[in-house]
Amino acid sequence: MPDPNDGARTQRTAGGAVIAYRLWRPGGPRQLLVLLHGLASNMTRWSEFVARTTLRDSWDLLRVDLRGQGLSVHRGRAGMAEWCGDLAAILDAEGYPQAVVGGHCLGANIAVEFAARHPGKVSGLVLIEPMPREALTGPMRQIARLRPLFGPAVWLIRALNALGVHRRRLEPLDLEEFDRETRAAISAGGAAEALLERYASPWLDLRTTPSGAYLQALIAVGGRLPDLSAIRTPVLALLSTGSAFTDPMITEQWLAGFPDYRIVRLDARHWIPTEQPEAMRRAIEDWCGGATSRARVSVRTR
Repeated sequence: MPDPNDGARTQRTAGGAVIAYRLWRPGGPRQLLVLLHGLASNMTRWSEFVARTTLRDSWDLLRVDLRGQGLSVHRGRAGMAEWCGDLAAILDAEGYPQAVVGGHCLGANIAVEFAARHPGKVSGLVLIEPMPREALTGPMRQIARLRPLFGPAVWLIRALNALGVHRRRLEPLDLEEFDRETRAAISAGGAAEALLERYASPWLDLRTTPSGAYLQALIAVGGRLPDLSAIRTPVLALLSTGSAFTDPMITEQWLAGFPDYRIVRLDARHWIPTEQPEAMRRAIEDWCGGATSRARVSVRTR
């Protein structure tokens, strides 16, 4: 049965895009934690976290479907400027002057960009497996090199979409259920690496995400992020020790650009919310609750 305190809402932008989100707010506005999903994902990435976290008792929790993904179906322009503008509009509409902004993968990059564009709206950052351009490895590094080719493809796809040429139905993706099936298969003796590679399948991504939005998200992942030294807010970073898409050591060097940061290392390949949900939840709860020192500390968690 749907929780009446976890309402499904929408925000219409000045350009006509409709952004879907869910807000856990059982009473008047409190401290807010924003949760942004990754590439070709949606807000169900955070359903398990919101259902289980102790932050529900003292924090409001906002999950957003990024423009072009999930229920925020949009076949126009999408990128850092649009995603940051959408989030700023939602915070204003809901009456939150500030928030801790967290995200996984692409969502972590957007959180950094949002803090640079709207410093007064951000009281903290939670970066789960961020994707700085200089740390990209493997397929993501190749994608970053191909970014100049994606622009013309996006232009063509958007032109066709404007003429009404697009898929009429996209497959739904419930990541809470997808995670549950993956963990059950691994527990039954399945090959963890083969199962987790399902999450990086471009064919699955394209079944659930408009093609133009997908390519624009890939372009964004390969882009440069802003100067970190100007972001004065405290930062919690959760990094995979065996990341499939970034070099953890280079990512740590990049994180050193923040004036105030904490790193928690988790044994994972990239999908920390899937592979290490409890450790992720505890780390975020401790940090948000102030139980851990927000200094330059490095912690390894198994």
